[in-house]
Amino acid sequence: MTESVGTTQHGGDDATRRDFIHIAAGAAAAGAGVMAAWPLINQMSPAADTLAMASIEFDVTKVQEGQQVVIKWQGKPVFVRYRTAAELAKVEGEGAVGSPPETDAARTKTGHEKYLVVVGSCTHLGCVPTFNAGDYGGWFCPCHGSHYDASGRIRKGPAPLNLVVPTYDFVSDTRVKIG
Repeated sequence: MTESVGTTQHGGDDATRRDFIHIAAGAAAAGAGVMAAWPLINQMSPAADTLAMASIEFDVTKVQEGQQVVIKWQGKPVFVRYRTAAELAKVEGEGAVGSPPETDAARTKTGHEKYLVVVGSCTHLGCVPTFNAGDYGGWFCPCHGSHYDASGRIRKGPAPLNLVVPTYDFVSDTRVKIG
């Protein structure tokens, strides 16, 4: 005689458990993916010190005639130079020189021509040129021999471009805002 074995069906409960396990595993994988990607995404944000120095103001009365002051902006040296009347006459009289050819007026602000603001990094390899040196009375980069005039225009040597003039404006007669 054949005995019938009692069977019970738990198919509905097994499907619910299986669905829960799949959802929990998917959520755990998504969380792990976010945790792994967060450092990569976060490192692409600008550093807090760079954001804080997106623009700076400087009092130009701190610069004596014939001298320059080096300030730090976005991690780079910026030269603020108070040029003498003789330096101004020389660079204004030379017309457009450098690479690209620029006049001194194109590199300064109207009414504040005696002040020159340039990023103090040689355009050849990023060295910091020395002040009031070289064949043209501007800057000289001793690393590879680039000579800049008192307007920051390249005149001799391997540097391909003039010293960079950052975005700046005079917010008053004595204060310049860089950036």
